Amino acid sequence: MHITRIGGPTAFIEWEGWRILTDPTFDPAGRKYSFALGTSSVKQVGPAIALENLAPIDVALVSHHQHDDNLDDAGRAGLVSARTVLTTVAGAKNITHADVRGLAAGDSVTLTAPGKPPLTITATPCRHGAPFTTPLVGPVVGFALTLDGATRPGVWMTGDTVLYGALKRYAKDLRPDVALVHMGAVRFPQTGPLRYTMTAEEAAELIALARPTVAVPVHVEGWSHFSQQEDAASAVLAAAPTEVAASIRWLPLGELRGFAVAH
Repeated sequence: MHITRIGGPTAFIEWEGWRILTDPTFDPAGRKYSFALGTSSVKQVGPAIALENLAPIDVALVSHHQHDDNLDDAGRAGLVSARTVLTTVAGAKNITHADVRGLAAGDSVTLTAPGKPPLTITATPCRHGAPFTTPLVGPVVGFALTLDGATRPGVWMTGDTVLYGALKRYAKDLRPDVALVHMGAVRFPQTGPLRYTMTAEEAAELIALARPTVAVPVHVEGWSHFSQQEDAASAVLAAAPTEVAASIRWLPLGELRGFAVAH
């Protein structure tokens, strides 16, 4: 398996012939984006690789469609490059694509292609903030990917989520080969102490539960509303329990890295 971290939540995975793009964000840096309740964020870092350099794409995994830091204008326009798009049920109604499929947590689809092993993708639990914020922030899912009927995921993309009961129960002893862990501790001045994604401390707890062989932090740099950016998160994870700290791999932006996988 090869993974290239592109920036923000976006990564590109090459695995047994499958070419997989996560949460496409390809707008240049510098723009201010508006969210709900008067909140906003500035994109501080552009993509490390241009979208056109990643084609062809077999499947794009969109954890949610409603926030520009996970699907921006260029990312949305670029979905045409993907053969299939998987997202939330609400996202499938919003995204225009010839093969877009909406999943709720627990739903699975199996994709096939000539010369490639069957790829099963299961939507996993997410909650993008406190329980009462769900009607405002909307639905989110993560994705667990398995090849050819394997019993454990080769890749788990957590999606934008806080740490909460359903996620902990799902993650316990999941043991994926690689976990893409969305962090950043998203906060806005307008909503005070409320957070909408995990802190590094919470990510360490989740990693300890899931026990991935490798954990790759994403969604931890490049936007002004990430209250805990890469340097701060790195210090926390370096001080985590030994098994957690040993699993962390910080991928340089734009550089392909290879991982040996068992599943």
